[in-house]
Amino acid sequence: MKSRTLVFKSGDKDFEAGLSRAADIIREGGTVAFPTETVYGLGADALKADAVHKIFKAKGRPADNPLIVHIANADQCSELAEAISADAIKLMETFWPGPLTLILKAKDIVPDVTTGGLNTVGLRMPDNPVALELIRRSDTPIAAPSANTSGSPSPTTADHVFHDLDGKIDAILDGGATDIGLESTVVDMTSDIPTVLRPGQITAEDIRKCVGDVRIGYADRTLEEDEIARSPGMKYTHYSPKTKVILIEGQIKDVHKAMTEIVYDCHKEGERVGIFVTDETAKVVNADETYSLGKRNMPSQAARSIFMGLRHLDDKEIDLIIVDGTLEKEGIGAAVFNRLRKAADRIINV
Repeated sequence: MKSRTLVFKSGDKDFEAGLSRAADIIREGGTVAFPTETVYGLGADALKADAVHKIFKAKGRPADNPLIVHIANADQCSELAEAISADAIKLMETFWPGPLTLILKAKDIVPDVTTGGLNTVGLRMPDNPVALELIRRSDTPIAAPSANTSGSPSPTTADHVFHDLDGKIDAILDGGATDIGLESTVVDMTSDIPTVLRPGQITAEDIRKCVGDVRIGYADRTLEEDEIARSPGMKYTHYSPKTKVILIEGQIKDVHKAMTEIVYDCHKEGERVGIFVTDETAKVVNADETYSLGKRNMPSQAARSIFMGLRHLDDKEIDLIIVDGTLEKEGIGAAVFNRLRKAADRIINV
């Protein structure tokens, strides 16, 4: 019988020993899930191909989906990447530690399995004391995608990780719920103009204020089979629960009307419906299960609840999840909608 995954909980008297044990596991080529300020990551020694392969196996992750390498200090960048521009250094100085991943030209020391076969590597310094201490004690950069089954909603608590990966990974460091709830912004720094490949809490406008011109290089769709993903989150199914998801966007009254009609039609067929809605919409639309995205004009609340909410509703034995698309789309709201559109089986514009 396969042994269960070790769990070390922050605040417990033996957590320090657990953190050291987790670092030993990383050095020995094992896998450890750990908290960051964005979501939980599933880590392994980024420079050991055999160790990184274990991440792909545990998650069921496609091999051409590149990983982000987590570091504890900016000096590690020069060990892993070359041709680091002045703009890249400026972004590091401004936003690290924090939810920003920079795509740079990789040095040969980084194995192909970590880069997804590309000549680039994504680097970030997480803003979480447990993550940083794990990297320091491991004495190696740590490759870490989200610590979930590939394609499912990202994990924002250790319980989410345990649900998906118990018995498939060596250990989990439980540092409580994550602060932001959405994955990092990814910016490609390998061309003259920085290109945002995945939106996050740090917006294109934030980057523009720091370094000038910025391109938007992502679309709220999944790349085709023959397209190359230069960043995680661009290719393959992402963020999706098992339950079918419909996202409805448009004017507020039109969205409310469409949601009410779909709930009514489902009930006629004997189906149970969950709604994932703003606090304002929850006062107007009723269903069998309701989960809040937060206030309509505060998308940061939705960022913290999006993956928690999708997982919660998925566990309620419902036939359909309807997502309220009246949330504000500015700032981190753009990142929230990027995730919601990729999670949806169908998008309705009304």
